[in-house]
Amino acid sequence: MDKNLLQQYNEWEKRVAAYQMALSLIEVDKQTVAPAAGARYRNEKAAILSGEQFSLRTDPAQAELRAKLLAMPDLPFEDRRRIELTDKKIRNTMVIPKDEFVAFAEFRSNSFVAWRQAKQENNYALFEPYLKQMIEYKKKIYSYRNRPEPIYDQMLDDYEPGMDMVQYDAFFGLMKERLLPLIHDVQQARPIEDSFLYQDYPVAGQKEFMETILRYIGADRSWCYQNETEHPFTSWLCENDIRLTTKYVPNNVSAAVFSTVHESGHGYYTHNVAPEYDGTVLYSGISSGMQESQSRLCENYLGRTKAFWEANYARLQQIFPRQLGSVSLDDFVRAVNVSRPTLVRTRADELTYPIHVLIRYELEKGLFDGSIPTEGLDRTWNEMYQKYLGISSPTASQGILQDVHWGEGLIGYFPTYALGSAIAAQFVRTMRRQLDVDELLRTGHYTDIIAWLKENIHQYGCLYDARDILKRVTGEDFNPEYYVEYLENKYKALYAL
Repeated sequence: MDKNLLQQYNEWEKRVAAYQMALSLIEVDKQTVAPAAGARYRNEKAAILSGEQFSLRTDPAQAELRAKLLAMPDLPFEDRRRIELTDKKIRNTMVIPKDEFVAFAEFRSNSFVAWRQAKQENNYALFEPYLKQMIEYKKKIYSYRNRPEPIYDQMLDDYEPGMDMVQYDAFFGLMKERLLPLIHDVQQARPIEDSFLYQDYPVAGQKEFMETILRYIGADRSWCYQNETEHPFTSWLCENDIRLTTKYVPNNVSAAVFSTVHESGHGYYTHNVAPEYDGTVLYSGISSGMQESQSRLCENYLGRTKAFWEANYARLQQIFPRQLGSVSLDDFVRAVNVSRPTLVRTRADELTYPIHVLIRYELEKGLFDGSIPTEGLDRTWNEMYQKYLGISSPTASQGILQDVHWGEGLIGYFPTYALGSAIAAQFVRTMRRQLDVDELLRTGHYTDIIAWLKENIHQYGCLYDARDILKRVTGEDFNPEYYVEYLENKYKALYAL
């Protein structure tokens, strides 16, 4: 093997990573603390940086270098994998004219600004032209690939390699067949009291409790920090620079907690990838479904258990004695697991959550096959919510404008939220055979669970495909039955059905 050629590739990879770091920091800044009035200037300059990175990534000389390396029979497996993945991503980028790539980068940033303004003003009409243009941009950019698959299939594959509409249709068909009747039965059952969760909970007290949660889950400030944003997300630069965000809701004591535990799942995944993968596609290229499996696992399969709150509830009561002093642990845990159709996906219970994702999936399919227009999409949104969950939103802010994804061009991402929840169920089934998860949560050893996830999942980054990792850990191919059975067992027991 020619080590000099590999060294040339490594140096090029470092330069690409440097641009990506700058762009990632700008992205985090714009969604957290950056002054809104400076958006146009930042977006213009960030687009220039994107163009420079584009030129670096699509350099024909580098394509020749990758071809030479991949032709070497003795190229180590890890090097071959990262070069192959990088080459695939770049080939999809090289076909796009640079001026269009730069224009789209600037448009995408301006679209985010328009979404945020529209949400703040509760006015879908402000965002609709941007959404329409976003769809046209996506269609044009993907058309350069000149592939036979429908564009939406290609987008789904970008976020979760190997997935397409046929497979997602089957997956969501199972959700409709098994979960919609259960949701109906739960709504007819005796309600669980949870009004105490929605009293006035001053944000200062919530932030004080958040310090308890961050310590409990082991989110060390030496490698991560937390900020606030309109739509919580996690960003990462390397194993030891993870940015978590949350959103405090004054009349919902659990929203920020579960948001934080969810985002910490993303954070831990990227923190625990083998450090030698920093700055490479093996670190940053993890599929969205695998990422969401870890965030949903932490939020729901750990964070909503009684054992989790046995370790933390007393402190929450201490901070909010007026609101929770007379509420027992058991009643609190039942309350945070209540199932009730609600408008906002990120605050949805586990049972109705995949239906929120199903709605977005069906809308995206319609937007790309032409059966659903962007005009009046807010009304179509409400019609689908009425159809599946029996509710509709009186405001666009809690309806079609609640999620940032379409404003940022992240179309095809939504289905991975439900897919990740199902993958998590399969991981947890195996994990509970090997660990006493409840005892570890109860006694404050949360990081021992994270250590199991690191050993079995996180450390590999995307050295292996998601399906390969799932089979390595569980001994089986993906099986959504475990997810459906988990939800059926949990909610039938909770509501005595």
